[in-house]
Amino acid sequence: MNTADFIESLDTQGQLLAAAAEKAGPDAEVPTCPGWQVRDLLRHTGVVHRWATAFVTAGHTEFHPEPDEPDLDGEALLAWFREGHTLLVAALRAAPEDLDCWTFFAAPSPLVFWARRQAHETAIHRVDAEAALGTAFTALPVEFAADGVDELLRGFHARDRSRVRTGEPRVLRIRATDCEQAWTVRLSERPPRTGLGMDGSPHAADCELSGPAERLYLTLWNRLPHSAIAVSGDEALARLWRETSQVV
Repeated sequence: MNTADFIESLDTQGQLLAAAAEKAGPDAEVPTCPGWQVRDLLRHTGVVHRWATAFVTAGHTEFHPEPDEPDLDGEALLAWFREGHTLLVAALRAAPEDLDCWTFFAAPSPLVFWARRQAHETAIHRVDAEAALGTAFTALPVEFAADGVDELLRGFHARDRSRVRTGEPRVLRIRATDCEQAWTVRLSERPPRTGLGMDGSPHAADCELSGPAERLYLTLWNRLPHSAIAVSGDEALARLWRETSQVV
């Protein structure tokens, strides 16, 4: 996917999130984010959008903390969310290809990083809004979902913050059955190290999670249960992922 694709996805996912949140109402519980109501979802995602916009527009080359959540609710909160989402999309579309600013894991460029990260941030929280509404999730393109799996495995969980660790070396394979993409995740006492492809024989993994890219994406982000995909081999590694993979 290219930068324009990510920005278009961000635009679409943000509009879907707002529409679902409006229908669900601010008091609705978000089952995919225990303890949250829709107002918490809007405040969180809206803050992240404004935080990202500041890096893109101001070119901050060092970390800056997220702004405080607004003391807004109801229609005012929804309008604030929509405004921030619109500003982020506009900032990314106007940003130069050689944008120089802070990022928190490797990417081809800062512009690609922020467009991709915010597209997936918004897509996952759109799923949360639809879960609160109680409707079927809006389908994601296969390419976008597979890219989201890649970002999670080779971006977020390549960082020292990842808590997905094992006392002895183990291998977890992730395989998308609808686009023939696979990732081999090597687990140890250190942060996971993920390579593209099968990385060895088809039977070299201790556990394999397989299924359509969209189901893998939502399962690995803990928005669907592992029953949504196929789990073969040592199921303890699937449980380890669910229990320790929350992004912090």
